[in-house]
Amino acid sequence: MFHFPDYFHTEEQLDDFLSTPYSETVEMMKRLKGDIIILGAGGKMGPSLAATAVRACQEAGVEKRIIAVDLFHEKGAEEKIKKAGAETIVCDLLDPAQAAALPRAENVIFMAGRKFGTVGSEPLTWMINVIVPEIVCRTFCKSRIVAFSTGCVYALVSPESGGSVETDVPMPVGEYANSCLGRERVFEYYSERCNTPILLFRLNYAVELRYGVLTDIARKIWAEEPLERSVGAFNFIWQGDAVNRALLCLEHTSVPAFHLNVTGADTLALEGFALYFSDAFEKKLRFKGTDLRKGYISNAAHSIKLFGATRVPMVDIMRWTADWIQRGGVLYDKPTHFEVTDGQFLDEKKKGGG
Repeated sequence: MFHFPDYFHTEEQLDDFLSTPYSETVEMMKRLKGDIIILGAGGKMGPSLAATAVRACQEAGVEKRIIAVDLFHEKGAEEKIKKAGAETIVCDLLDPAQAAALPRAENVIFMAGRKFGTVGSEPLTWMINVIVPEIVCRTFCKSRIVAFSTGCVYALVSPESGGSVETDVPMPVGEYANSCLGRERVFEYYSERCNTPILLFRLNYAVELRYGVLTDIARKIWAEEPLERSVGAFNFIWQGDAVNRALLCLEHTSVPAFHLNVTGADTLALEGFALYFSDAFEKKLRFKGTDLRKGYISNAAHSIKLFGATRVPMVDIMRWTADWIQRGGVLYDKPTHFEVTDGQFLDEKKKGGG
């Protein structure tokens, strides 16, 4: 039985919950052949994914190597992954020689990518988002690959549209989104050229308590800063739900590459969350800007048909987030910038404040 805590009091408790494998994931590990290598595992989601994979194997009673690969610039990420029981390898995936030296695994989860800081260093963004996938596809052509992508490859759409579906023609806005489409095209090309089974995991706004769109909203209201309302609606998914779905997708890779939207079922209004946090914090709510009636909204009907509804209820995530902010819980300095509609994703440290 999946247990939902009333609140989270420590990061350790939160990390444990985020890395809890679902029963379907455990059963899948019993069927899945081969080891799992996670490329770009040092970001926000990688440690949770690695830990979930290890725990799922343990509960399934199977032995697999879970190998996490990254440069591990993020403080504590490598240590957290090792503590969970996964192997780590420090590797620059932009270097073909280093990539070629990696152990081969039948299952690859590709999480490497660059978003913030794109403006002003566009060439590096394209190298990481397009050239790294090319190196990976050459290196792991005999594996099955789940490659993380984003809903930003779609056009911005209205809340009334029901959200972008996988068959919509991509219409990316800005350098970052275009480089993400480039990443998808590389994986699509190698899937057909090398007969490599691939799934493109179009994720929209994974959240937990230390980062994510809800935390962004709550932090603004807690600090009594005006909330940008240019994007008045969005959808999101609890990180634990997203991580389990990513692992389950290893059984849904295909040739040609399969595209899958991964997010929550509902399109949610910014104003409703803002009012909730304003009441919870007893803080005055202030908005700025105008709702443009468009945003990155994905229709997740296909992934819900495959895997069922997401496990973690929205009301619990809201309550946990409010409590975490009020108690001064650890926060990542990684705002989602969900309010951005022009594709200009700046590095916070280069913005001169905020």
